[in-house]
Amino acid sequence: MLTLDSTIGELYATPVGHDLADKLLMQLGQPRSMITNPLVSRVKLRSAAKLVSGSLDPSFLETVLDLARREEKEIPASKDPVNPAWWKEAVFYQIYPRSFCDSNGDGIGDIPGILSRLDYLKELGVDALWLSPVYDSPNDDNGYDIRDYRKILKEFGTMEDFDRLLEEVHKRGMRLIMDLVINHTSDEHPWFREALQDPASPKRDYYFLKEGSPEKRPNNWTSFFSGPAWRYFPEQKLWGLHLFSSKQMDLNWENEALRKEIIDMIRWWLEKGVDGFRMDVINYISKDPGLEDGNTAVGSVVGFTGMEHYLYGPKLHEYLRQIRREAFEPYQAFSVGETPGLGIRMCRAVTAQERKELDMVFNFDHLETPGHTRMDDYQYDLNFYRDHILEWIGNYGTNCRLSLFFNNHDNPRMVSKVSRDPKVHRQVSKLLAVLLLTLPGTPFIFQGDEMGLTNYEFTDISQITDVEAKGFYREQKGKKSEAELLKTLNAMTREHARVLLPWNEKLLPAHEGLRQQSVREDVLRDYRLLLKLRKQDQVFPYGSFELINGRKNCFVYRRGLNGISYVVEANLGKEERKAVYPGKKARLIYDSLPRQDGLMGPYAARIWKES
Repeated sequence: MLTLDSTIGELYATPVGHDLADKLLMQLGQPRSMITNPLVSRVKLRSAAKLVSGSLDPSFLETVLDLARREEKEIPASKDPVNPAWWKEAVFYQIYPRSFCDSNGDGIGDIPGILSRLDYLKELGVDALWLSPVYDSPNDDNGYDIRDYRKILKEFGTMEDFDRLLEEVHKRGMRLIMDLVINHTSDEHPWFREALQDPASPKRDYYFLKEGSPEKRPNNWTSFFSGPAWRYFPEQKLWGLHLFSSKQMDLNWENEALRKEIIDMIRWWLEKGVDGFRMDVINYISKDPGLEDGNTAVGSVVGFTGMEHYLYGPKLHEYLRQIRREAFEPYQAFSVGETPGLGIRMCRAVTAQERKELDMVFNFDHLETPGHTRMDDYQYDLNFYRDHILEWIGNYGTNCRLSLFFNNHDNPRMVSKVSRDPKVHRQVSKLLAVLLLTLPGTPFIFQGDEMGLTNYEFTDISQITDVEAKGFYREQKGKKSEAELLKTLNAMTREHARVLLPWNEKLLPAHEGLRQQSVREDVLRDYRLLLKLRKQDQVFPYGSFELINGRKNCFVYRRGLNGISYVVEANLGKEERKAVYPGKKARLIYDSLPRQDGLMGPYAARIWKES
């Protein structure tokens, strides 16, 4: 067992120790060699604690050790051939219903609007749709605060509309997965209302409700949406835990009756014919018993106090296996978990096929370069993405499946992070499409990627509906100037991904002052071409991967299977450079920026088919 007498190298050899150390180094902008070199790796943790005692609380290492002991054994990364599955061959398309397609002119996307665009999605070439929440909700966090799991939000349509959507998706040979939000519910959910109103109700144990006075919170945990993670209910003299907004009350997964209700609900949707689920912040469902104070030293490093008590909770694996065994397996349903904070080895522990937990996860480490967070206004370096994805391709294992994505509903558009120059946005969009659809893994397109959409320019907080951004604004107002706040908000807000798509005539009232973008037809054409190419054979879903050149601003690789091979060359920089792959015995089948002088333009991408 790991103790303070273990070495830094022994801690780093564990899945949790490895991932936490990597995240800390990336956040600090330091190389991995800082702790892997022999001189440092042989240092005992006790000695290391003394060396850093002036700058780091000694309890920091104790907290890390406690987490690392939860998964001391490495889960092997298989090198065997990939086992086929429909979701490994599929290309998913995420629909954020509120901003996808408005059928009735009220400025809000809806299910009939989605129905009207199914032929467009089929012609685009995607295989499965991921539908962000359409459940009944008071919309404090745009549907991720669920009031009724078995009801459709009225402004989105009816259950009959949903049933028709599911039928029409399947009729076109596509699949549909839903968003499953089971770490928390809305404070307006009947379970929570009963828990508050009736002290004797079994539902009171469905949540983390603690008796106390308004002066003293149960612990020092902080919320991801700013401020403390506890809300006081004066009439009942109770504190309620909410890791996210104060209307999103965390569920107590220790309660067996709650788990049964959740699993029954999942099975209800699967009986309808839903093909699977994306599982929201699923690694947070297991909390440490006792809900003890978070380590403030850890909190100062990661930005949120208390995370060590739920990031990789003691019963996470048990709960994931129960969901899979009792809900997913009987229906052969697909699962992909949102797992913020987990690195490559912890992700392997929850997705390796022999573990029987999740099919895939979304890891977010590639969305920000070392030393940066989403709050920072900076230019993203695609060389980092290349190095990151090579690490995962080489070490994740074929018993796991890599998810490929650049955008989702929770992040600004990657195109604008790579470059602020509108003259190259088309090229960046096409380059990202090539990487997304030709690297090993399962691609997830976010609505509007195929249109070449970029970030918006918000000029006032009134244009932003995002609860996270509004919480940040309230917390920072008065500490920074309005100009500084707007600069940060434009860099970090999720609102960029939540403005109605260009085919809608009317925007939300909050967005009416924004300049609506238009569809870049050449980007859309290239997406269709690349998606068609991906379906021609099994090379891109299952083929081997060989790096040819990974020098600065260069990413050249070969994909091959059953005697068929393709070479992809990408220019990751804003300057033109000499092409690397000669292509003498190959046929050029895609060129995002054609030229005949032996050079590749800024952010250009080419695909060759070898004979």
